[in-house]
Amino acid sequence: MEMDTGNSRFQLALQFVEQTNQHVFLTGKAGTGKTSFLKYIRERGVKRMAIVAPTGVAAINAGGVTMHSFFQLPFGPFVPTHHRTQNLSQDISNIHSLFKHIRFNNAKRELLRELELLVIDEVSMLRADMLDAIDLVLRHFRKQPLLPFGGLQVLYIGDLFQLPPVVNQAEWDILQAYYKSPFFFDALALQQAQPVYLELTKIYRQNEARFIRLLNNIRNNRATESDLEILQERYHPGFRPTGEENYITLTTHNSRADTINQQELAKLKTKVFEFEGTVKGEFSEKAFPAEKTLYLKEGAQVMFLRNDKGEERRFFNGKIGYISRISREEIHVKFPAEPGELLLEKETWKNIRYQFSREKNRVEEEEIGEFTQYPVRLAWAITIHKSQGLTFSKAIIDAGASFAPGEVYVALSRLTNLEGMILFSRILPHSINTDERVLAFTQSEKEEDLLQESLQQEQRTFVAQLMIKGFSWTKLVEETREFVTGYEERLIPERAASVAWAGELLDEILRLETIGIKFGREMDQLLPQAVNDGYIMLRHRMEAAGQYFNKALDAVLLSLRKHINEVKFRPKTKKYLSELQDLNSAVEQKKQQIGHALTIAEGLTRGAEMAGLLASIQAQAGTAPVAETDNSPVKRGKEKKNRLSLQESRRLSLELFRQKKDIGETARARGLARSTIEGHLVSFIENGELDIREWMPEERISELSKIMDDIGANSVAEVREKTGETYSYGDLRAVIAHREHLRNKQ
Repeated sequence: MEMDTGNSRFQLALQFVEQTNQHVFLTGKAGTGKTSFLKYIRERGVKRMAIVAPTGVAAINAGGVTMHSFFQLPFGPFVPTHHRTQNLSQDISNIHSLFKHIRFNNAKRELLRELELLVIDEVSMLRADMLDAIDLVLRHFRKQPLLPFGGLQVLYIGDLFQLPPVVNQAEWDILQAYYKSPFFFDALALQQAQPVYLELTKIYRQNEARFIRLLNNIRNNRATESDLEILQERYHPGFRPTGEENYITLTTHNSRADTINQQELAKLKTKVFEFEGTVKGEFSEKAFPAEKTLYLKEGAQVMFLRNDKGEERRFFNGKIGYISRISREEIHVKFPAEPGELLLEKETWKNIRYQFSREKNRVEEEEIGEFTQYPVRLAWAITIHKSQGLTFSKAIIDAGASFAPGEVYVALSRLTNLEGMILFSRILPHSINTDERVLAFTQSEKEEDLLQESLQQEQRTFVAQLMIKGFSWTKLVEETREFVTGYEERLIPERAASVAWAGELLDEILRLETIGIKFGREMDQLLPQAVNDGYIMLRHRMEAAGQYFNKALDAVLLSLRKHINEVKFRPKTKKYLSELQDLNSAVEQKKQQIGHALTIAEGLTRGAEMAGLLASIQAQAGTAPVAETDNSPVKRGKEKKNRLSLQESRRLSLELFRQKKDIGETARARGLARSTIEGHLVSFIENGELDIREWMPEERISELSKIMDDIGANSVAEVREKTGETYSYGDLRAVIAHREHLRNKQ
């Protein structure tokens, strides 16, 4: 999954998500790339994240879990009141009763504390009260009761002009006393934590200007008589497609879609074959993305439910074809106007749960179940609701007068063009009824320059938070306390000596926390004025503190490793050794955080661009979005097959650099640190493929070469020792590589 470097809103959204702690609502018309954005951050994201969605199918398609299972939410309404209410039925919960049914183990509590980003997909279907329940759970288990969502960044993805939250009249009778509307944006939590509104505007699904304008007008309740006349042209109630035309009917009710599919299947005189899906482990029937039992015949019209993973990419989610040959062992599909047949293969959908790895300091996906079935369904008809996210070249829209808010837009926007649209029912003005509350909320988007200004401000805030985090000891204190408390249950040899050693260790960590709190207050005073002296005083104080704390932590690590060596050959200590290694990792991560804080301070004093500085820190943390070496970056769960090799990554950097003629822009386009891009380019200078003059002017090359000759040095370290910070590491590496190339040519 590659980032669309030509889509400025895509890149802006990515920077808000990865380089700030600002909540974001990412929206856009049908076909503008919301799903692509989600896939990008899931596969290449730099933050510890979890993805949730309101329904099982939406969660499986997003590669996440349902919000109800993740947060153990009740299915009935949640009312945001502390008071015990006699009128509350068993199906209704409030702030007092919500936690009665939540049974998080220690691993789940730790996961919630360690998350940096919560992604909520298909947010148009999320009720306001459920979002408030999520807010309450996060405040409680992250131990941050005064911060919305416990300080966790939230990314909302969805299109509010599509289908709204499902809330029946009885539920709304209860909720309307607390909420202006059932939409997520009227949750009480958002009064304290408004997300930045970002709309993707580049349309990938349709390219017909008249059709795009029509859809926009319907979406915004501004359909004109001319628009309705265009729709009237597509009204053909007696239309009957031939079997080869591959039209799909979009209707409002499951029963209607099922009836059409079964009637059309029965018309075929060929033999019916039954294919049973298989389930391993945990996988809820409500989340099945395909039929558990699939009935197919030769000639049956089918729709694909997944994108092709092969190199040819012969099908996509929503593509329609027909069964050309079938047996118990093989299914062949033919696409109109395409040569050959496709041998259908079964697909496996994964059900996952999230867990936090202390050793690797990342959120991982654990596979707990899978569902395997052929990725197709009968496709003479489908409900409008289930068609969300799909794309059709030909469709019959049969909705009668029962259009719900948003259904007209969802149905029409599935089409790639007007010519492929057939209306069985007239679309009357009263059917085009986007909720006015949605329209009001969508007016909150800022102009492009204001969004950029907001991004820069949020980046500055995020950078300050990272520096403060470097000298915060809360997490290490908690983990050390948890380790020490664990002795109550441990049955290990020489337990008394280990308890005494651990007590001394905790005392030292608590001592460092006390000093850290004092230094944190000093940072609070220095940060607001730091820009006035170019961050010099702040950097000076941070370097002094970093030197002190790192020396102390080195002593802690030495003590830990000595203790590990003392007990590793004793019997019955396997679990204890694992806990010691976890604590060792926590101390090393504290040192890494201090290092990141110092790197930021150094970058600020030399005037580094905020985006590049943050990308550099993320690369140092081992979470760079593209693999650069054999042992960097981390992957979530199983190894991903679509990672670039080091050589492929270098080659991509070279191609982008030659397009953009600027290292900083190349780094931003790739989402990598500037230093990483410089390293890629240096390798091509050394082998002669890149002329150094594409990097820097001749005068600078000569200037640096003369310095190297004068001081008799030919390494970055030696030149930096003599010249200080006059020249960047990148420029020095480039000139050294250039000189090496010239020597090799002689």
